Order: sequence, then C-alpha cells, then structure tokens
Amino acid sequence: MTEMRLDPLSGRWVVISQARSKRPDAFVLSAQRLEHEPLKPCPFCPGHEEETPPALVTYDEDGSWRVRVVPNKYPAFDSDEPFVVENRGPVFTLGTAGGIHEVFVLSPDHHAAWSDLDDHQVGLVMTALRDRLVAHADQENVRYTQAIVNAGREAGASVEHPHGQLLGMSFVPREVADEQARFARLTANCLLCTTIEAEESVRHRLVYSDDHVVVISPYWASVPYELLVMPREHRPHLHDASDDVVTAVGLAIKRSLKALIATIGDVAYNLVFHSAPNRMGDPFHWHIHVVPKATTRAGFEMGTGVAINIVPPELACTELLASIETQAS
Repeated sequence: MTEMRLDPLSGRWVVISQARSKRPDAFVLSAQRLEHEPLKPCPFCPGHEEETPPALVTYDEDGSWRVRVVPNKYPAFDSDEPFVVENRGPVFTLGTAGGIHEVFVLSPDHHAAWSDLDDHQVGLVMTALRDRLVAHADQENVRYTQAIVNAGREAGASVEHPHGQLLGMSFVPREVADEQARFARLTANCLLCTTIEAEESVRHRLVYSDDHVVVISPYWASVPYELLVMPREHRPHLHDASDDVVTAVGLAIKRSLKALIATIGDVAYNLVFHSAPNRMGDPFHWHIHVVPKATTRAGFEMGTGVAINIVPPELACTELLASIETQAS
C-alpha cells in the first residue's frame, strides 16, 4: 500500500511505497556502483514482453513494436482514489496516493538511449508521451502527470534498457505549484516567452534554436551543463502541442544530449518534463529540464537548499555549441 505523508518542515509530500523496494537493485550501495550487472533477461527487450504487465499501447511498424507503454510493475501511484487528507496528530498528516504509474520504452534496442535514436524514432517517443498525457488528463482523479527519463544508475535508473516513466498524481506537487506561482508573478508576459526573447537577444547561453524550440543553459543553472528546453509556441500543456512541435522538441533534446556526451562523456542525466496541471492553464509554459549528474549533491546543498555550480552556464554553452557545430559538419 502506498501512502502520502506530509513533511511539516518543508511542506512537501513524501511517497511511502514499500512495494517499490522489491524492484531489482532498489538500493544503491557504494560497493555496487562499479559492478552493476543488468537484469537478465531484460524485461524491456523484444521477446521478453511477458516480463512486464500487458502493454497499454504499442506503436508498431512492420509487424514489430517501436515504442511500448506498460503499467509500472512496482507503482508509486495506483488507484482511482481522489486526493483526501487526514490529520492523525499534530505533525502526522496522511494523504491518499491515487493515480497512475506507467513506463514507456524508448526503443526495442537495449542500447539506444535518447541521444542514439533516429529522428523518426524520436518523433514516435514524443507522440507516445503526448498521447499518454492526454489519457491521464482524461482520468478524473489525476490532477498532474510527471513525465521523466532517468538515464544511468546515478540518475535513478534501475533497468539499463532506456525508458521513461509517467506518474499521474491526484495532487499537484510543490515543485510544479512553485513554478506556477513564479509564472503568475510576471504579469506583463509569460516567464519563458520572456526568457526566450532575452536569451536570443544576448546569445550568451543559447545552445540550440530552430523555428519551434530554444535550448539554453539557464542563467540560474544549479548544476554543471544544466539545460532548459522551451518550445517557442506558448502552451501550458504538452498534451495540446502539435506533431511538429513535439517532434522538434524531441530532436532538440537529442542534439543537446549528443553535445553533452561529446563534451563531458557518457554522463547520467534526468529529463524532467513540466506541464501545467490538468484542468488548469495559464500562466504556464510547458518545458523540459535536462539535469546531468556530473557532480554530487552534497551536505551543503542538502542543508541549505543553495546549489554550488562549478561550471558557469556561459562556459557550458560555449563548449556545447562547439559540440553541436561538430555534429552538423
């Protein structure tokens, strides 16, 4: 059984999910970091589909699946309950953990990370992501869906085969609510539309741009080589974006990741997709955070909430631009 417990010090909800401790390699021990043996057989490889729950949807070509979406075998959220809060004492606040938890497999190829996918496959992945967000938005008790890709052990991936996750929740998490509040504070224009205009004007941190998308290493980057991917078209929800836009965003992520890997090596990273909560709209502008695990978050950061970034975003941009130009030549 999954529970939500409120941390009274931070005001953030904590998911207590004992079932997820049964995942293979659920715990990272220092002795395991250098000798991690992948699951055999891989549950996400073709021919081993029985290792997962039945697919919710597949995107097939030539009689074979190219993208596969399945329920998570160890869900953090798994019921149609609405969000209900119960006070069990002066500092004991419990919430229901209704929602959906799904896995989307990026490709049949066990070794094909997002940066390795061909352009057509990137479009399929983004289409699958958008389609599932539409399905989540239609479920009455799902107020927000968090889409993520954890690439690499240090980024939280417990299965080597490249995949992402969709966690539909019956509440709006604090991080997204805080972003909503910051969008609301800038009343004259959208916060990210303004960011795009300002960064294209100065061009100090502009990593990639085309007709549909802009990628920057943000002025406020908290980790080395952090990236922010922003569609030019102002829409609160990813699930309302057009085919051209979602494909362009996926390709911009691909090019940015290839540049990142060419610059600092095969680094683990997280892709975090932020869209407005369901049945809510402006002020918001959907976007993606790319967070490399090039350094470790240590005691100072955890104790103060203040990040220390050892690579200025202007320098990161210069190095990544050089890698992108090499890709193009």
